[in-house]
Order: sequence, then structure tokens, then C-alpha cells
Amino acid sequence: MKKQLALKVWLELIWWLITALIIFLVLYPIHQAMYVWPFQTRNIISILVVVTLTRYVFLFPHTFVARQQIWKIVLILLMFPLTFAMISSLNGFMTYIEEQTWDALTGHLPTDAKRNIETYIWTEMIFFGAGSVLTPALFAIRLFLSVWRQHNRGTV
Repeated sequence: MKKQLALKVWLELIWWLITALIIFLVLYPIHQAMYVWPFQTRNIISILVVVTLTRYVFLFPHTFVARQQIWKIVLILLMFPLTFAMISSLNGFMTYIEEQTWDALTGHLPTDAKRNIETYIWTEMIFFGAGSVLTPALFAIRLFLSVWRQHNRGTV
């Protein structure tokens, strides 16, 4: 049992390192081009939610909460406010760009670089923003299925 727990701890640590690497690689071009990136925290949280919850959806039997019914129910309930927080975050970014335009953020860049970084930021923010809205719902469904399976079949 201790060996299995140790493997779960190592798996979790490795995935957190991979998540940190993904966050760094996604945000690196933005930090190279921008003086100020006011959506950095929202961006990091969105990437973190997408990567972590996607991993939990597919690798749930290998997590610490796989057999913890109470924690699964708590997590199901937490997915509702997380979904709305992610919707609000994505909406905040889109509203800012619509109202303020890109000039406040990328006005200092040459025309070619400006267009490229704007396209990159828009694509990246919409991808991870939409993903961070969808993955909590998928994870809640996965948790519900796991609760049902464990109660009725004894599996995760």
C-alpha cells in the first residue's frame, strides 16, 4: 500500500511540474512582447484549471480522491462556482478588449509584431478560457459517475 501511495505522490508531482512547464511555455511569448499583462493571473488560473481537470477526468482512478466519497461530493459542489468564475474571467477579458481595444496593451509594438501577438493572445485566451469553462462541468460528471460506480459496483 505504501508503494502505491508513493507512486501516486510521484505521479501528482510530475504532473504539477508538467503543468508549470505548460504555463511557462504559453506565457513566455506574451512576457517577451508586453510591458504589462493585466490578465496574467486569470490566464494562469485558466491554464491550470484546463490541464489539471482534464488530467483528473482521464486519470481519475490514479488520484488521491478516487475512493473518497465525501471529497468527491464536495468537489462536485465546488465545480459550480468554479464554472461561473471561469465564465466571468473569460468575459472580463473579452469585455476589456472590446472596450479598450488592444492599443493599451500592444500599442508600443511594431505593426507586424503587434498583429502576431494580438492573434496569439486572443487565440490562447479563448482556447484556455473556453476550456476552463467546460472542464469543470466534465469533471463534475466524471465525479458523479465515480460516486455512482463506487456506491453500486465498488469500482471507481
